[in-house]
Amino acid sequence: MPDLTPATFPPAFLWGAATSAYQIEGAVREGGRTPSIWDTFSHTPGRTAGGEHGDIAVDHYHRYRDDVALMADLGLTAYRFSVSWPRVQPTGRGPAVQVGLDFYRRLVDELLAHGIKPALTLYHWDLPQELEDAGGWPERDTAYRFAEYAQIVGEALGDRVEQWTTLNEPWCSAFLGYASGVHAPGRTDAGASLRAAHHLNLAHGLGTSALRSAMPARNSIAVSLNSAVVRPASLSPADMAAVRKIDDLANGVFHGPMLHGTYPRSLLDATRSVTDWSYVRDGDLTLIHQPLDALGLNYYTPALVEAAEAAPPGSPRADGHGLSAFSPWPGADDVAFLQTPGERTEMGWTIDPTGLYDLIMRYAREAPGLPLHITENGAAYDDKPDPEGNVHDPERIAYLRGHLSAVHRAITDGADVRGYYLWSLMDNFEWAYGYQKRFGAVYVDFATLARTPKSSARWYGETARTGTLPAD
Repeated sequence: MPDLTPATFPPAFLWGAATSAYQIEGAVREGGRTPSIWDTFSHTPGRTAGGEHGDIAVDHYHRYRDDVALMADLGLTAYRFSVSWPRVQPTGRGPAVQVGLDFYRRLVDELLAHGIKPALTLYHWDLPQELEDAGGWPERDTAYRFAEYAQIVGEALGDRVEQWTTLNEPWCSAFLGYASGVHAPGRTDAGASLRAAHHLNLAHGLGTSALRSAMPARNSIAVSLNSAVVRPASLSPADMAAVRKIDDLANGVFHGPMLHGTYPRSLLDATRSVTDWSYVRDGDLTLIHQPLDALGLNYYTPALVEAAEAAPPGSPRADGHGLSAFSPWPGADDVAFLQTPGERTEMGWTIDPTGLYDLIMRYAREAPGLPLHITENGAAYDDKPDPEGNVHDPERIAYLRGHLSAVHRAITDGADVRGYYLWSLMDNFEWAYGYQKRFGAVYVDFATLARTPKSSARWYGETARTGTLPAD
């Protein structure tokens, strides 16, 4: 039987959309901005689909006023964006370039003028190339450089932006960037990836402290984790051990120190063949374990794993995170990822809203009393305009309905979820996939950069205006 009961969300619930700087801004050589690791990576032959890059992206840097007006027209109440570190602090050291900060000042002012709450992410993967040249995230100094950068941005925008996120998906930065190499900077060193994970944790803690010293106490500080929902192929002891191993590498490596002040012992034991963890210094866990005001959760699809024969070098098991001869799961060569059954998006990811519900309820238990935001959730489809120029995407509407229903169910069951940010506001540069995967609620013609709201954008906007998910 169809569900005929409309789902009404709390009155203060935030209805947002999310983007990131390198994926939309363009203007990579304007205002003193210098290359990030993604500029370098995307201009390296063979790294991205079709050799595509973010030099222009969707030109948000010059079109931000029109984009904010579009958000307001759709009925959004919040917008999650990221600051480009090399636009603000080109070398990753020293004073800010004011013209870079001025862009974000103008963007924030435009959002506030339209009644849209800005939600700022400090780091969405665009490390200044000069810091990577000095060793990148595997080097401890990078965490201190991040804290300096956080202080600069906090002092500049903390009077007008109340929602702050330190890092977006540090798992991708550490393990796709330094272990499998499918993301910038494209390195393939399992030991370096675990060092990077620790220093990203340290950057989060130091950055949180820097923000608190620079901003009004009313501001909220969070981190956004792409925590995995890891399920076993069977209840056998071997498969359950495989779940434990992947859960530690996907989740515990970050939420352990951030939320609880410790790394899981099982993680340390499982990775002893890769690293001795000697880079974790006395006092680091205290620095990392800073009180948070909220937690961001990014969710797309669950993982299904089983115990397997150890994979030989150069033959990683498919896990949905891009093809590489190197695994993003250090110390887990004896775990296989299986394809979960069901309908899939253009990314090949199974559509399963129950995973989002399970993720929310896990963190409601893991961090009781900590407000949650769904900071990314969405789907890529092969969207095309019809002869009249309209873009109909009923698959995305169904995806959103299912996942928003899961959020509402979690709220009904006691989870304190304060907002939902659709990924993404508009089609953009989708990292190593170039412009081949369209996640946007707004269609972008990449030749003309014209924006056209898809039918899902109008549906989502109406849901945001009413605060009610229509009945099936």
